[in-house]
Order: sequence, then structure tokens, then C-alpha cells
Amino acid sequence: MSTSPRRYTLSLSCPDRVGIVAAVSNFLAEHSGWITEASHHAETESQLFFMRQEILADSLKLDIGAFRAKFARLAAPFEMKWRISDSARKKRVVILVSKQEHCLYDLLGRWHAGELDIDIPCVISNHETFRGLVEWHGIPFHHVPVTPDTKAEAYAKVEQLYREAEGDVMVLARYMQILAPDLCDKFPGQIINIHHSFLPSFVGAKPYHQAFQRGVKLIGATCHFVTSELDQGPIIEQDVVRIDHSDVPEELVRSGKDVEKAVLARGLRYHLEDRVLIHGNKTVVFR
Repeated sequence: MSTSPRRYTLSLSCPDRVGIVAAVSNFLAEHSGWITEASHHAETESQLFFMRQEILADSLKLDIGAFRAKFARLAAPFEMKWRISDSARKKRVVILVSKQEHCLYDLLGRWHAGELDIDIPCVISNHETFRGLVEWHGIPFHHVPVTPDTKAEAYAKVEQLYREAEGDVMVLARYMQILAPDLCDKFPGQIINIHHSFLPSFVGAKPYHQAFQRGVKLIGATCHFVTSELDQGPIIEQDVVRIDHSDVPEELVRSGKDVEKAVLARGLRYHLEDRVLIHGNKTVVFR
């Protein structure tokens, strides 16, 4: 359980112009808001401005409902796209997995240790492999088989389970199925994948084998948002590890798993902390 003081996180984007920071800062000051962290970024090419502010919740004279109502009036003239979240409400993370265990183990370990201050309302899998592990953690496990003939029904069930779980984010922890495009379109910015490659290189299946055939000296992993276009969604986080000519594909896979776990955990944490703002097919990530 987090011991940090309760805070609100305000994040926004809008057309760039003079006075945005002043307007937001003055609004917070007028309501006694104590800013503990502030990040800004101006995108020159698109003329967009991005901002993230953390505010001590107890310092404000407004509750979050009143904050939303009053801030909406400030945001309108600036054409802001904005949101505010409350650290007292844990984000609900639904995990999807197939038969690769390393990312699931890592996320459950971080959750169990309190490193990820989240709720995991359920785990969904197209195999029964990890039922015992998941249920040992006291988490409901749903087996939803996926075959070429049942994909529509399977993804309708996944959507139903996600909605019933009141999920905030769906994490594909090496879920080795391609989600239906309409499912991706229904939850933009809510589905996160870990791809075992340094995208945009080696998209699709068996990227480590593709890398071996190409003779690369670095392999990596990419945490990205899922869109209807395979492995093309906005990138949140990436990392690499060095390899050499003596490494066979199995060794690339082993080394890559370590990178995948770390990259997924970091990317998910950035998203949970509202540090990621999507801009087209790119992201602004306030670390």
C-alpha cells in the first residue's frame, strides 16, 4: 500500500499560446493548491503544449468534483484536452496472457510487493496454464479460448470481462493473439502491449529470430499502446541489450525476456501515474 500523501494529477494538452502555465498556476493558487511536481513540453512542429501537474489533495479547498467543474470553465478558451486523477483511487489493471510466463510473474510480483499500487480484478488467458498461479494470488482467472473460428465470440467475451471488471487499462503481458480491430478502437489509450522487439524493427511474429537472421548487435523490447494496426501504436517505453555473433536465437530470447519485463513495468507505471500523453502516433512521457 502506498504511503505517499494523497495527490491529484492534472494532465492536459492544447494549442500552444502565451499564458497557459500562468492560467493553470493561478487557478491552483486561488484554491490553495500545493504543486509538488510540474512538467511542461511545447511541440514546435504541431504547435501543441503539454502539461502535467501533481497537487497535494489536502491542500485544495475543492473536492475533485468541484475541481472538474471549475477547471472546465478555465480549459474551454484554451481548447484543452485534460483529465485529473486521484491517487486515492487505485487503477484497475486487467492482464491478458498466453503461455509465456515472465511478464505475468513480474507484474504479479511487483503488485504483491506493493511496488505497483494497483488493483488486478482479473487475469484473462487463452490457455489454462496459469490458473493455479493466478488463483493462488487471490485473483479471478478467466479462460477464454481463441481459435480461428471463435475469434469474434472470444473478443466479445474479453470485452465483457473487461467492462465488468471496470478496468482502467488492459495489459497484454505476452498475450500471443492479435486483438480484433473493433476491440482496439473501443478502448483507445487503454490497451498496453509489450512487443519483444525494438519497434519499428521486426514487427509481427518471432522478432528474435528475425533479429538473429539480420545479424543485429542490439535487441530490445517496446511497450506501446495497441491500435487496430499491428505493432504500430504510440510507443511508451523502450530498452535494448547488447548481443554478439555467438548468440543463437534461444540466447536472444533469454536475454530479451529480462528487457521485456523491465520495459513493460516502466511503461505501465508511466501510464498509471498519468505521465503519458498521446499525440497522434507519438507520446509525450513526463518521467
